[in-house]
Amino acid sequence: MGKILLLIIISLVVYAMIRNYQRSLNKPSGTSREQTVEDMVKCAHCGVNLPRSEAIYSGGEFFCTPEHKQLGRK
Repeated sequence: MGKILLLIIISLVVYAMIRNYQRSLNKPSGTSREQTVEDMVKCAHCGVNLPRSEAIYSGGEFFCTPEHKQLGRK
């Protein structure tokens, strides 16, 4: 009886491992996904680098915060 129970447990573990492996094959890998690259710009006041989408553009220059925009170029 013990041998049959052990065989059933081993079979379930192998089945779970195979199923998990098959699921991982269906998922797109993280390295194959296209990653968007964004330009970095420098704050005209403090010099910190930040993504262009997060920067504040004013007067032909980029700033990191509204306060630095008000203070202007350093």
